[in-house]
Amino acid sequence: MDQMEPTRATTHKPNPLQLQPTNNNKIPHNHNHNKTFLILLNCLLLAVGQVGGPILSRMYFLHGGTRKWLAAWSVNSGFPILLLPIAISHYSNNNTRRHNRNNPFVLTTWLFCSSAVVGILFGATNYFYSFGASYLPVSVNSLVSSSQLAFTALFAYLIVKQNFTHYSINAVVLMTFGSVILGAHMDGDIPKGETKAKYILGFVMTIAAAAFHGFSITALEFAQRKSGVAVTFDVAMHVQFVVSLFATIFCTVPMVVNRDFEALSEEAAEFGLGETKYYVVVFGAVMALQVMVIGGLGLLLCSSSLFTGLVTSLLVPVQQVFAVIFLREGFNAEKALALALCLWGFASHLYGGYKASLKKKKKNHDYDVEDHGDGDEQGAKSSGDHA
Repeated sequence: MDQMEPTRATTHKPNPLQLQPTNNNKIPHNHNHNKTFLILLNCLLLAVGQVGGPILSRMYFLHGGTRKWLAAWSVNSGFPILLLPIAISHYSNNNTRRHNRNNPFVLTTWLFCSSAVVGILFGATNYFYSFGASYLPVSVNSLVSSSQLAFTALFAYLIVKQNFTHYSINAVVLMTFGSVILGAHMDGDIPKGETKAKYILGFVMTIAAAAFHGFSITALEFAQRKSGVAVTFDVAMHVQFVVSLFATIFCTVPMVVNRDFEALSEEAAEFGLGETKYYVVVFGAVMALQVMVIGGLGLLLCSSSLFTGLVTSLLVPVQQVFAVIFLREGFNAEKALALALCLWGFASHLYGGYKASLKKKKKNHDYDVEDHGDGDEQGAKSSGDHA
């Protein structure tokens, strides 16, 4: 009888330059803790940036600033600070990923191109926001967040097939209505020195910014899901870097054409708070808005576009409180009611998530019980057959 030659065992070596898809069925326990920590950290960064950035931008326009492309450029132009955490993470991981030492980039081609396109969309969104902020009072600008949440919910349903529960729907309605109350109460209506046409144009541009923002963050969530890669610290930092880079390039081109960089010294000399404070306000806005972008994109990658929109809307009335403190704006009953509605809506969303997690745990526990039961039955049957 002929002897068969033993076959040589072959092992498949994964491409070290390509991120492998994650297995959603088995999630380590420490991974859940790390994800929770990243969500809380990004919420904190988003809160600091969203409260401080717009206030500094508003100060820029209130005291003589007129460069709308400069305001748009400042949102993402602080992206070079991301090189520090990227470099630290890369070199600290060399010992565990020696095969990837010569490749500092961890994005797939799909995710890189998608991030670049989203960055261009963010650049356009930033210009729309800055255009509206230059003509509209803060109370009207509060409509932006309410519209952004509505657009985000719509695009999340259409693009990423976001599942809605009555808790999340209740949160969207309450938080949207709370922000609408802020915008509906227009003290002084049209600011002094501005025409009705500019006021209407600013309003339209603000709504357009909300639509662009809702679509952009949902598109980025879709791109990340389609890429099939795990959301790690490295991936989040690289995605944010690419998005901010292309958003900055988008805003830099018209600034060069309009010679905005050359006009900064002249505008600083005529600034209402003084030349030194002009640069402090502009630089502070750049840093605060970049922190806002880091927190927003990081929260998106760690959770969902809908949850990011809910947190953003929750911060709108908080923004109003700080505007009262630093910009001497009034705090009335409408703002207090809006704050209460936003807190109620956010609590509803959190409670819905808590109920869903309990249901998921119970479902997994039932599956485990069934699996053990089937195993015991098969074991008993096997023992009977041997007997």
